[in-house]
Amino acid sequence: MQNKEKLFALDIGTRSVVGIILEKEEEKYHVVEIVSIEHTERAMLDGQIHDIMAVSKVIIEIKKQLEKKHGPLHKVCVAAAGRALKTEKAFFSAEMEGKPMIAKQDILHMELTAVQTAQSSVAERNNQEKSQFYYCVGYSVLRYLLDDQEIGNLIDQQGGSATVEIIATFLPKVVVESLIAALQRADLEMEALTLEPIAAINVLIPPSMRRLNVALVDIGAGTSDIAITDLGTVIAYGMVPIAGDEITEAISDQYLLDFPLAEAAKKELSNQDFITVTDILGFTSELHREEVIKHISIALDKLADSICREILALNNHKSPKAVMLVGGGSQTPALQQKIAEMLDLPINRVAIRGIDAIPNLSFKTSVLKGPELVTPIGIAITAGRSPVQYKTVYVNEQPVRLFEVNKLTVWDCLLASGLRLNKLYGKPGNAMIISLNNQKITIPGTHGQAPVITRNGIECSLDDPIENGEALTVAKGKDGTAANIQMKDLLDNLTEKTIKINGKKYKVDASILRNGEAVTQDTWIQDRDAIEYTFASTIQELLVSLQLYDLLAELKPFTVKINGKETVIPSFSGKVLRNCIRAKLTYTFDHEDEITIEKRKSPTVQELAELKQVLMYQVIPITFNGKKLTLSKQLAQFKRKNQILSMKDTVFDHDDIIIEQKPFEGFLFQDLFAYVQIDMPKTNNGTFELKRNGEKATFLTPIKKGDDLHIIWSVKTL
Repeated sequence: MQNKEKLFALDIGTRSVVGIILEKEEEKYHVVEIVSIEHTERAMLDGQIHDIMAVSKVIIEIKKQLEKKHGPLHKVCVAAAGRALKTEKAFFSAEMEGKPMIAKQDILHMELTAVQTAQSSVAERNNQEKSQFYYCVGYSVLRYLLDDQEIGNLIDQQGGSATVEIIATFLPKVVVESLIAALQRADLEMEALTLEPIAAINVLIPPSMRRLNVALVDIGAGTSDIAITDLGTVIAYGMVPIAGDEITEAISDQYLLDFPLAEAAKKELSNQDFITVTDILGFTSELHREEVIKHISIALDKLADSICREILALNNHKSPKAVMLVGGGSQTPALQQKIAEMLDLPINRVAIRGIDAIPNLSFKTSVLKGPELVTPIGIAITAGRSPVQYKTVYVNEQPVRLFEVNKLTVWDCLLASGLRLNKLYGKPGNAMIISLNNQKITIPGTHGQAPVITRNGIECSLDDPIENGEALTVAKGKDGTAANIQMKDLLDNLTEKTIKINGKKYKVDASILRNGEAVTQDTWIQDRDAIEYTFASTIQELLVSLQLYDLLAELKPFTVKINGKETVIPSFSGKVLRNCIRAKLTYTFDHEDEITIEKRKSPTVQELAELKQVLMYQVIPITFNGKKLTLSKQLAQFKRKNQILSMKDTVFDHDDIIIEQKPFEGFLFQDLFAYVQIDMPKTNNGTFELKRNGEKATFLTPIKKGDDLHIIWSVKTL
C-alpha cells in the first residue's frame, strides 16, 4: 500500500464537516476512511465561514482522528461551496454609427464591459465597495442585439448600436481567504481548491457527456446548490435557501419526532414502503410511505418548485436533458418524481446518484454509499486531477492574484484588476455644429481608438492566454481627431451634375454660400458656419437655370379659342421625357439623366375636328346604273378671321376658331347629279324614267344608304 498516493480532502458544509482519505493507484481510487463531525455552533452560513475559530476546531478534531490510523496529515484538498457563488445578468450597448464592421475584439471588449457591470452589481448588492473582491468563474452570452433586433453573431455587422447581454457567476474572495485561514489554524496547507459543483460533476459526468445539457443538484441540509452543464462546460451556478431540513422539520412536526429521528425516517422512506417510529411521547407507530408523502406534500412541493424554478432561470427558461440529484437531501421521498413532473421530464431522466456511480472507485463494505458522499469524494478526486490554483500577474505594474478555474486569459486579468476598459477608450474628436439651409447639423469627429494591451511588451488580444508572473500593460487609446470636412464631402460630392437635354450635354453647378459669401466645393468648413446650398431640383428649374426658354415654351399647353371658349388640348402640347419615361416639369432629376423635350404639334383642321368629335360631312354609299358611288354633304365648316379653312389647313396656338354647324336634311335623288355625268340621247324626242330600288322615283325622292338608283332613257321613233 506504500506505493499508493494518499489524498486527504475536507467537505466543509453548513451542518457538518466530512473528512475523507482516498488512496490513488494509477487512475483508480479507494475510499480508505470517512469521518463526519457536526458543527456545535452556527459557524457556517450559505457556504461561507463566519466563525473561523469554530470551524477550525472541527477540522482539528477530524484531522486527529484520521492521523491516529494514517499518520501525520499536512496538506488537504478543499472546495468552495457552490451556494457562495453569485450569478448576475447584465448588458452593455455601444454606438456603432460611423465605425467599421464589428470585429471579434470589439465583441470581447463589449462582453468584458458587460461582465464588469455584473461584477459591480454583485458587489453593490452585497455592500462591497470594490467589485474586484469577486472572482468571475464563468459567464455565458445570452444574446446579441443589433439596433434592438436579436441577431446570432455580431462579427462583420454594421448598424447604429450593438448590445450584448450576459449571465456571469462570481465567487467572493473572502470565501477562499476564510477557507485558507481555517486550514492554517489546523496546521493544514491548501493543496488544491475546487468548486463543489465542479467536484460533483467531474466524478459523475465523464468528459464525453459534458456536451449534454444536464443539471446537477446538491441538496444539503440548509441549501440546494445547482450547476448546469452544456457544450462541454459549466454554464451557470445557482442556489436556493431551502433543502433537506425543510422536509425533516415537516416530518418532525407531523409525527412529533425528535429531529434526528425525523431525519432517519426521511432516509428510510426513500427506499421503504413501511417504517416504524417512536414519537416524543413514547408511542410507536407504523407509517406508510404514501401517507407520509401526503402529509408533507406542502413542504415537498415547495422544495421541488424552488429547485425547478432556479434550474429554469439558469438554463434560459428551458428544461435540461436530465437532472442528477446528490447530497443527503436528495433522499427525500418522492422528490425525484416531483422534479421530473415539474420539469416535464420522464422519470428516468431524474436520478439520485451515490458514490457507487463514480467510475474507478472502490470502498469498504462498511462505508456508506449514499449521495451525501459524492461531493466529498469528488473534492478529493477533482482537486487532485485539476486543482484550481492561485496565480499572480502584473497589470500596469500592480500585482493581481487570480483564482484559476479555467485557463486564464488577458480578459480574466483585466477583470480581476478592476480596470474599466470602457473608460480607457480614446475620447471622440470635437464635433462641429453648422447650419445648412437653416437646419442645424452636427458633424462628429472621428471615434477614439481602443486601449492598447501588451503582454511582456508585445501587443496582444483579450482572448490570449496568460501565465503566472507575466506582465500586462494597458494604455489608453488615442483620442479621435476633430471634425474636418470640405463642402463636397458635406454635400455628397454633388456640387455639379451633368445632364443631357435633347442629345446635348449640359453641366449644372450648385450655388453655395458660406456666411453669405460664394464659395467652391473645395472650401473647408468651419465650426458655426452658415451654409446655403441651392440646386435646380426640378426639370423646370433646370431649364430656367440653363436659359432654355424656347424649350420651356414648347411645353406650354396648346390652347385655342373655339366659338369664344378657351380650350386646352394636351395631345397637341409638348412632352417631357426623363430617361425615355414620360415626366412632368415638376419632376426631379439626377446626375447623368437624359431629358427629352418633344415640341408641341400644330394640328390640321381635320385633326382638330376629329379630336373635338366634330362631324364635318354626312356620307352615304349608293349604286347608280350598276356603279358604286359615295355621296357626301358638308355639315360643318371652320373659319378663322372670317375665312373658311380647308381640312388640310393648319391650326396654330391661340387661334380663334369659329365652327359653323349646318342642319342635316338628308339626300334627294337629284343630289346624285353632282357626282355623275349623265349621257343624254342625241335626239330630242326621247324620255327618261327615274327608279329607286326598281320603283319609280322623282328628283325629290329621298335616298338612303345602299339604295340602287337608275335613269332609264326611251327614244320615240318618227
